[in-house]
Amino acid sequence: MSVAFASVFDASRRLLAWLPLSIGLSFALPCAASPAHQQPVNNAKARKHTPAPKAAAKSHKSHRTQAHAAKATAADSYASRTDVMQWAHEAATRLDLPTDWVRQQIGQARRIPLIEQLVLPAPTPAAKNWAAYRSRFIEPRRIEAGVAFWQRHQATLARAEQTYGVPASIIVGIIGVETLYGQHMGNFRILDALATLAFDFPQAHPRAAERQAFFKGELDHFLRLTQRSGSDPFSIRGSYAGAMGMPQFMPSSWSHYAVDFDGDGRIDLFNSPADAIGSVANYFKAFQWKAGMPTHYPVTVTPGQTDMDTLLAPDILPTFSVESFTSKGAQLQGPALQHNGLLALIELRNGEAAPSYVAGTENFYAVTRYNWSSYYAMAVIELGQAVAERMGR
Repeated sequence: MSVAFASVFDASRRLLAWLPLSIGLSFALPCAASPAHQQPVNNAKARKHTPAPKAAAKSHKSHRTQAHAAKATAADSYASRTDVMQWAHEAATRLDLPTDWVRQQIGQARRIPLIEQLVLPAPTPAAKNWAAYRSRFIEPRRIEAGVAFWQRHQATLARAEQTYGVPASIIVGIIGVETLYGQHMGNFRILDALATLAFDFPQAHPRAAERQAFFKGELDHFLRLTQRSGSDPFSIRGSYAGAMGMPQFMPSSWSHYAVDFDGDGRIDLFNSPADAIGSVANYFKAFQWKAGMPTHYPVTVTPGQTDMDTLLAPDILPTFSVESFTSKGAQLQGPALQHNGLLALIELRNGEAAPSYVAGTENFYAVTRYNWSSYYAMAVIELGQAVAERMGR
C-alpha cells in the first residue's frame, strides 16, 4: 500500500466510524411466509454509544471507494479452499439446498481484501462529536431529497403509519440516512462481501469470532433466499458489510421483516419504495415501537447534583421511571413529567465541548435496534423532523 493510498485509506476508515453501516436485504423475491422473528443482531450486552454501528454494519463509507473496490479488488475465488467447500457441503444439508448449486455459488465468490480492512476498527478512532456527525445528515441536500420522497409517497407513508403505528418521519429519516432515498445502495457483489466476512474475517478484530459467526449466518440466509427465488446471487449488489436496498437490510432482516407493501406479489427493496417503506415500518413494529410515544425529551443535568454514573450505567437501555430518573438529579419539564414508561439518559459527546443529553424513551431504543448507536438514532430522528417541518407537518 503506497503512503498516499494509506493516508487516504486511514482517513476513509476514520470517516466510516461515523457513518451508518446497516441491516437489511431486499431483492425482488416472491412473497413467502416469514419465519419467526429473530433477535436483534445487537444484543443488550453489545450496546455502545458509538457512531460506528452495527453488527457490522453500514454502508455509508465513500461510495466512490465502494465502486472502485467492487471493480478493482477481486482476489482468488473460494473454489480452491477445502475448508470453504466443506462448509458449502454442510450448508447445503443444513439449508436443504442442492449441494452442487451451493458449492458452485460459493466457489465463484471472491475474497475482497479491502473489505477485511474496512471492518477493522480505525487505528486512531475519531473522537465522538455529535455536532460533526449531525452535520453529515441534517443538511440541505438530504432534507430536500427527503421532501421529494415524502411528497411522491405520501399515501404509502400514511398507510404504513396507520398499519404499523410508526411515524412517517421515522421511516423517511431511516431511508434518508441509510441511502439518501435510494441514491447510494452500495456496489459490492453481496456474495463476495458475505463470503469474505464469513471465511476471512480479520482475526485482529476484538470480536472476530462473534462477527464471523454472524456473517456465516447471513450467508446462509442469502443462499436460501436467492436459490428459492431463482435469483442470480452475483447480480445483487450492496454495501461491503452485506446490507442492501433502500433501507439497507441484511439477508436475515429481509427474511424476517421485509413485506410486499405494494401488493405485486414480490418484495423488492431496491426498486419499490412502497416495499421499502412498509418493511422499515414492520421492522420497528417487530422491535416494540410504541405508537404515539415520543422518542426523547429535553433533559437538564447539573454537575455535582446529578448522579451521572448511575444514570449512564445502563447505557441506552431505558431503565428508569420518571420518578427514579428525576430523583437522581436529572431535570425534566412539561410532557416528560407525565411520560408513561422507562427512560435512559442519552449522552452525545461533542469533542472537546460539553456533551449533549436527552432523555431517551423506549422508542428511542427501538431506533437503535436498526443500528446500535445513539448518534445514528438522533440523526434519523432529526432528519425526519427536519423533513416533516419542511412538509408543514
